[in-house]
Amino acid sequence: MEDFLYTYYSWSPGKLARWHPGVGVVLKDAGERRDWPHYRAVGAGAQVDGETLGRRRATTVRWARDVLAATRGRAPQLACFGLHEWAMVHRTRPEQVRHAGLPLRLGHAGTDEVVESHRIRCSHHDAFRFFTPTAVPLNALQPTRAEQAAQEQPGCLHATMDLYKWAMKLSPAVPGELLLDCFELARDVRVLDMRASPYDVSSLGHRAVAIETPEGKAEYARAQREFAERADPLRAALVEVCDALLAPPAPA
Repeated sequence: MEDFLYTYYSWSPGKLARWHPGVGVVLKDAGERRDWPHYRAVGAGAQVDGETLGRRRATTVRWARDVLAATRGRAPQLACFGLHEWAMVHRTRPEQVRHAGLPLRLGHAGTDEVVESHRIRCSHHDAFRFFTPTAVPLNALQPTRAEQAAQEQPGCLHATMDLYKWAMKLSPAVPGELLLDCFELARDVRVLDMRASPYDVSSLGHRAVAIETPEGKAEYARAQREFAERADPLRAALVEVCDALLAPPAPA
């Protein structure tokens, strides 16, 4: 379950463990950082060179800000019930299942029935792109990369996990504490993501959230709301990082 955070997002634990102070903070007696990427010397110390970093990554920073700010401005939608994971195995053969080491809790036929008996409304492009060909037309939305800022919403588990992605893409401008908060939130969301999936995760020590039942749907929606509330200040803080990187340079 946690491997997802190191494979899908592709940043090593070593990069996660490296602390940065954020933009505008001078580290005293930190001359060893002068040669680090996106740092500059300040007296006997060093600081993140936000001006150069913002200029070199301007396209990424603007894109991140657009997605983060737009998502934060919307009300969370809580009726997707994690069906994106189910749609990723719809009408597949056993050898095609993504997490082959875990059995399907309801079997293949039962999984297909859940997908086909529910209204799927996945708004996240990076989840939707893994839908099986038979599940794609069942989605009420057709999210695209180009329309990401216009389509993402704060109740989406994957949009919440992606706060860690944005924090890493903006590194080293993101303070280490904020990065770690984003990672820990992504880890906790990933657990719910898999508990509500079609996979039987009991061998990993987790109880299923049976979203095919009214009780499971209610449990999932409650957790979605809690995660959206927890994510909001982190999303706001990342927007502030983007603004700091995009700010015009101070007069000489």
